[in-house]
Amino acid sequence: MGGVRIAGTTFWITGASGGIGAELANELQRRGGRLAISARRREALEDVSQGRMHVEPVDITDRDAVHAAVESVRAALGNIDVAVLNAGTWRQVSIDNFDAEAFRMQFDTNLMGNVHCIEALLPTMLQNKSGVITGMASVAGYRGLPGSEAYGSSKAALINLLESLRGSLGPRGIRVQTISPGFVKTDLTARNKFPMPFIIDADKAARIIADGIAAEKTEIVFPLPMMLLMKSARFVPNVLWPKLFARTPMARGAAGLRKG
Repeated sequence: MGGVRIAGTTFWITGASGGIGAELANELQRRGGRLAISARRREALEDVSQGRMHVEPVDITDRDAVHAAVESVRAALGNIDVAVLNAGTWRQVSIDNFDAEAFRMQFDTNLMGNVHCIEALLPTMLQNKSGVITGMASVAGYRGLPGSEAYGSSKAALINLLESLRGSLGPRGIRVQTISPGFVKTDLTARNKFPMPFIIDADKAARIIADGIAAEKTEIVFPLPMMLLMKSARFVPNVLWPKLFARTPMARGAAGLRKG
């Protein structure tokens, strides 16, 4: 396989107002990509764009707005070659104040928001028999982690969705990629009250993702130590897994949090 040529390729990135999304937009633009960027806040998107990218504000939890945004991007830039579905949110859940709304918020964005984007993208991609859908999952979706009940389960669902689509869409000419980062320095991870092993900067994450897109990797997982740790974790027996966290700061933090 020759890989994806970044230069001249049209990318649409959601969740691009900061963090990984903003850094990835800048990285792909530096490599010659044609960029459309989306998030809820136009002003933040304009700061990222600096006039170099098409800015398309949208709340991905709004199904109709997503369809309109995709049409607007296509009207401005033509076909969307690669859609990087990066938008996501995170809120830790306390077992002392188990909050269904925290689950709803994260599933609405991390799962259903991506479903809205895929629904809007697919008809044209299927007609053209081409395109790439790249979803931002997380190694947190590999196994259940204390305090990550809502976020982890939403990302596990997204991993399953992307894997299912890969089998369905591959024969139709559409590739599906899964990005599963470990800890990356962003405004979201700044909220964490527990140690974050192997954490990396967002600009480094963006370079890894851009390289993975160019190489047509099915799965882009990083950093390497976290990938090895979390993939190995899948083989830990279920009866032993919760015992590994019983005395950790992660478990204590999950128990001690209150709704904020």
